[in-house]
Amino acid sequence: MNGFLLKKNIVLVVLACVSLVLYLVDYFVLGNSRDIFSSFIGNLAFLPVYVIFITLIVEQIVRERERQAVMRKLNMVIGVFFSEVGNRLLRELSDYVEACAELKRHLLVSGVWKDAEFATALDYLRRTDIKVSCDGCDKKRLKEFLIEKRPFLVGLLENQNLLEHEQFTDLLWAVFHLVEELEARLSFDDMAQSDIEHINGDIKRVFGHLSREWVLYMQHLKVDYPYLFSLAVRLNPMIDHPDPHVY
Repeated sequence: MNGFLLKKNIVLVVLACVSLVLYLVDYFVLGNSRDIFSSFIGNLAFLPVYVIFITLIVEQIVRERERQAVMRKLNMVIGVFFSEVGNRLLRELSDYVEACAELKRHLLVSGVWKDAEFATALDYLRRTDIKVSCDGCDKKRLKEFLIEKRPFLVGLLENQNLLEHEQFTDLLWAVFHLVEELEARLSFDDMAQSDIEHINGDIKRVFGHLSREWVLYMQHLKVDYPYLFSLAVRLNPMIDHPDPHVY
């Protein structure tokens, strides 16, 4: 720290000496002290304006770098979520979606996808009213999986960076609510129709948030981490039989 202050003071002294030398050269060459003094006062008057502009620019640069650093950490957390929970949950919940084949066709991300294809997939998810039915699905298996992963999900909420991403936080709260609803039911046999529709609504909410965040995460990998994107494409949960091998 002392070495840094010493270097800083040396730089300030050198700059002051350079300025003094330049004014002396100006004086001896032009020989008009009044013009030099007038120029000095004019520059001094504009000094606060220079400081304001420089401060605003530097502050903007620092703020943008901090935002990018937070987003990198957040995307890392989101990546861990999909590795541990999200990919399997997306695959499990897709079985609850009616017209699942059409959904999967729109979400078959490939290595040639560009921003236009990702935008099309997001638009499809936004404008499509996805129908969900839990009849005939293994709700007990879904319940056991989510209860098993609940400690991991709780750990994610302790990450302060998540406060920067409201939509991902909404996804986590939707998943937590679904866990509570499933855990509260000891059996899924002979469920009333109103209860079935309630569970369908909870699953639909989770799937809507989850599918959107997954597309955005895949787009992030495509841009920033192509090698991770390559594996993610091969293990796409929308593929019936994903294969990690490269052919």
